[in-house]
Amino acid sequence: MQSTETNTAKGSKTTWDMGTDTTLIHILARNAELLGNRVAMREKHLGIWQETTWSQMLDTTLACAAGMESLGFGAEDALLVLGDNRPRLYMGMLAAGVLGGYAMPVYSTATPDEIRHFMHETHVRFVLAEDQEQVDKVLDLGDQGATIKNIIYDEPRGLTNYSNPGLISWEKLQAIGADRLRAEPKLRNSLIERALPDGPAVFVHSSGTTGKPKGVVLSHRNFLAGVRNAHRGGAFTFGETILAYLPMAWVGDFAITVGAGVALHFTINIPERQETVLHDLREVAPTFYLAAPRSWDNMLTTIQVRMEDSTPLKKWFYDVFMNSALASERRKLEGKQPSLTERLMRQLGEWLIFGPIKDQLGLTRLRGAFTGGEAIGEDTFVFYRALGVKLRQFYGQTESSAFTALQDTEEVRLHTVGKPLPGVEVKIGDNGEVLIRSGSVFSGYYKLENATREALEDGWLHTGDAGYIEPDGHMVVLGRLSEVVYTSKGERYIPNYIENRLKFSPYIKDVAVLGSGRDTLAAIICIDMEPVGHWAEVRGISYMSYADLSQKPEVIELVTAAVKRVNSILPDGLKLHHFVSLHKEFDPDDGEVTRTRKLRRNVVEERYAPIIDAIYGGQQTVTMKAQITYESGEVGTIERQLSVQEI
Repeated sequence: MQSTETNTAKGSKTTWDMGTDTTLIHILARNAELLGNRVAMREKHLGIWQETTWSQMLDTTLACAAGMESLGFGAEDALLVLGDNRPRLYMGMLAAGVLGGYAMPVYSTATPDEIRHFMHETHVRFVLAEDQEQVDKVLDLGDQGATIKNIIYDEPRGLTNYSNPGLISWEKLQAIGADRLRAEPKLRNSLIERALPDGPAVFVHSSGTTGKPKGVVLSHRNFLAGVRNAHRGGAFTFGETILAYLPMAWVGDFAITVGAGVALHFTINIPERQETVLHDLREVAPTFYLAAPRSWDNMLTTIQVRMEDSTPLKKWFYDVFMNSALASERRKLEGKQPSLTERLMRQLGEWLIFGPIKDQLGLTRLRGAFTGGEAIGEDTFVFYRALGVKLRQFYGQTESSAFTALQDTEEVRLHTVGKPLPGVEVKIGDNGEVLIRSGSVFSGYYKLENATREALEDGWLHTGDAGYIEPDGHMVVLGRLSEVVYTSKGERYIPNYIENRLKFSPYIKDVAVLGSGRDTLAAIICIDMEPVGHWAEVRGISYMSYADLSQKPEVIELVTAAVKRVNSILPDGLKLHHFVSLHKEFDPDDGEVTRTRKLRRNVVEERYAPIIDAIYGGQQTVTMKAQITYESGEVGTIERQLSVQEI
């Protein structure tokens, strides 16, 4: 496939080849040649946006590669990357790929045990760390016997007095690489040509819902195939403006920020801190934005809170125009046309209400708005569509380089994930499993032959998801196939399906549905502290902590109402009969959910067995001790008496 893009830097037409028989570094070199002075990355630092052009990005990446090679990094070596989104960390990952090594990003909040698992998986000897906090984590592991040759750090603050051997600043690494490039004139082109299309681009991990995360090495060809498929399917186009804030360890971040970012020469904006993402989002006003359902929920909560605090007149205008837009959008989802009055109200509302709200949020230029990872609540989805943000759902896996299916802008349905992308084949197995085949699919799990044989068969990836394809080609994903369970009465259900419906409530953050082999279904529910806390404050309900708030009678009633709403759409045999509001959140540090907040059901059911026994034993209360892991890695416990609520 080819696409023609106007090269404004040179004022001529340039043909951009979107083939997959190339590498990310080769495309980066092309961008530097044709778009040299155009901005590739912008990073917010001390309140000021710092810009990096495509030429600078290439030079920095090559200097990093030359420097790392001088330190002994080579093909099949692994570079552990620790930290939040930073330009140097992205360029360091590209440099590892240049040398045929494995760039292995890890969640910045990863515990020492998780990092140790990744380091032993590939015998990591090189680390690229964002700051002192991440360096300290690695040094602690080194004291425990981990073999680490070099730790390269980005932010020098707090590290100037460290004298640990192998600790080297990014600036020093750059100087080593630049000196070598000057001394070896042929090295620059050699580095650009060294990586192979089927060579490693990044080493990421599966979510690990049923055990330790499995290593997934994705090649340049895999990513470029995924980007090409997504481009053909209308996910994004050349020259998008994006905000790179998603966790670097998640495959979607690399696929969008680096894969599509380089291949389609995006302008990549990086927030100052995770805490400033919403503020930076408004400044950037991206044209493409992907967020998990929970992030869209949080943004909606922000809007609702601000409207609660506004004047009566503004609230009246908001209610009138938003209610009209919501009614219009629901008619569209039902396949009906909005009325003339609704169309007129839509136009006037855009000027008075919707436009200003989108401007405050940084959504005014948004062409591609996406959500994925789990089902999004109907109310949230319809709200953004009514606001004028054409929110769409997408579906993908780590093993398929993130992109599999996508909703079309004007063909969205609440229960589907859209149609398979061009270049992606999908079929449903005899057991109801979703199978896919595409150039974006990986070649196997790292050093796990048995798991690879189970996942790949005759070129088809077994996704592990249960689903079906509607007559017009739309895909419906029900949940994990391994989670299909039965009640003692033979009722078949997927807990995740019910859990997602419960999480449609803005007041519920996490849920574990119980009932396998039991007569009835029940749930352990974790409230969402921020919206529930605001709800309580508005009503004058005082509380001291999450544990205290979660057990307030008024909050229990709030959760009960949410459970009853979900029960109203479930068949009689699958209605929830009891629930317990947990006194703490499910925490990835405690192993209860993954870093992407997917439930580790076996851990939850084992850890909270006393609650499960109390529910099905007919008890009205249960005293529960819960394990918590502090940022230092130390483990503690909290104890609380919880009530078992009957619906």
